[in-house]
Amino acid sequence: MKYDKLIRDRIPEIIAQNGQTARVRRLTEQEYLEKLDRKLDEELAEYHADGNVEELADLLEVIYAAALARGCPAEELDRIRRDKAVKRGAFEEKLLLLEVTGPSSEKDGKERPC
Repeated sequence: MKYDKLIRDRIPEIIAQNGQTARVRRLTEQEYLEKLDRKLDEELAEYHADGNVEELADLLEVIYAAALARGCPAEELDRIRRDKAVKRGAFEEKLLLLEVTGPSSEKDGKERPC
């Protein structure tokens, strides 16, 4: 069977343990970023399809890999997430924004760390 898919590091070993042979190649940095973005979409679609928490774990693994590939280690990503939760809140209150009235602001509020 043919694939064009980013895989976890131990997948070739697991395939070999099953008596099969995996043919792989190492991606360039640009290819890796593109495949990570595709993998994010794939894992999110799998989570949406069944709502399985294990799919969230897969998604988190890809998120950490994508952040690291862009120069932001997992610890830094977690720090950024915590800082944003302190400054802007988390999602614990289950709030839905319905409308905003009054003068608009041009600031998008997005930080650009890493």
